Amino acid sequence: MSTVLQHYNHLHQIPELGFQEHQTAAYIANELEKAGYKVTRNINNTTGIVAEYDSGKPGPVLALRADMDALGHIIDGVHCARHTCGHDGHSSILLTAAEELIKEGSIKQGRLKLIFQPAEELGSGALAMIAGGAIDDVDMIIGLHLRPKDECPKGFASPAMYYSASTTVEVNIHGIPAHGARPHLGVNALDAAMMAIQAVNTIHLAPSLTYSVKATRCICDAGVTNAIPSKAYVCWDLRAPTNPAMDELKAKTLQAIKLSVEAIGAKADIEVSKEIPAAEIDNEVSQIITEAIVDVLGSEGLKDPIFTPGGEDFFNYPIERNVKAGFWGLGCDLTPGLHHPEMKFDLSALENGVKITKACALKVLG
Repeated sequence: MSTVLQHYNHLHQIPELGFQEHQTAAYIANELEKAGYKVTRNINNTTGIVAEYDSGKPGPVLALRADMDALGHIIDGVHCARHTCGHDGHSSILLTAAEELIKEGSIKQGRLKLIFQPAEELGSGALAMIAGGAIDDVDMIIGLHLRPKDECPKGFASPAMYYSASTTVEVNIHGIPAHGARPHLGVNALDAAMMAIQAVNTIHLAPSLTYSVKATRCICDAGVTNAIPSKAYVCWDLRAPTNPAMDELKAKTLQAIKLSVEAIGAKADIEVSKEIPAAEIDNEVSQIITEAIVDVLGSEGLKDPIFTPGGEDFFNYPIERNVKAGFWGLGCDLTPGLHHPEMKFDLSALENGVKITKACALKVLG
């Protein structure tokens, strides 16, 4: 029988935040070494893992990638890590597929590389792996993600996930403090923050684009009720369907913040703290995934490509290294939604993930 549930049950019990996946990485690396892979740990001084199997014959280098990190939540007032995005499922699928591919002697040409990546939720894990040389010799890379039930039910899979670009902008606004009875002597940082939020809300891109930009955090407090606050912090979340659209949205956002704050004499320290690119998917790779899905689930189990406003740092791989990339979605009856603290899914769908992952590898290296 497949070991996917055994791996999942273990990983699910040890959720760890980005770049802190020490137990997770140790377990995965040990299991890969037992299976016969050459394993390199601590890629770029992180918890990242690269495992490799060389067939000894000429051929392409295929990388299969899974993310390992859990999400941070505040539950009943307690900060905790919890697997609410399915990364434990992704790692279990890839680990099981890797074991079976070697056991069955399926790799007939080229090399198979397994990328177990930290810190996807932080948006910096893929970049850390790239900087560590994880895909310098890779010709093609494939990733996957569990999907919500209303998007892709169990028994179905989508051959291409078109994620949007996402950007986080953090701004510290500096005004001038004053007594509440003498507002003319100060510059109200709260007023500046409100003006910046309103200015950003007036931004428009072409109506044909699915985009959004909105403030998601605002902190401002003078400490008392009768003083003009001199400092404010505001965070914006930006989403756009393409990388050029994100470039336009980001430029307009930064300009709106800067000019609106300066209009009343305040200053803004602006930081673009996280940038995740939109999907760059290769048609050849999507065709390979399509054929693999049909092999496993039949043509009736093949969903259309999915377009989502969510972000996925996987797409740094094709953008930074110009490698052919594909990314597919696995139906698993996931409810009530990704990142929900009570997220759950049908664990039996993990077997479909293992079979489709193996089928993809065989079409390239078999």
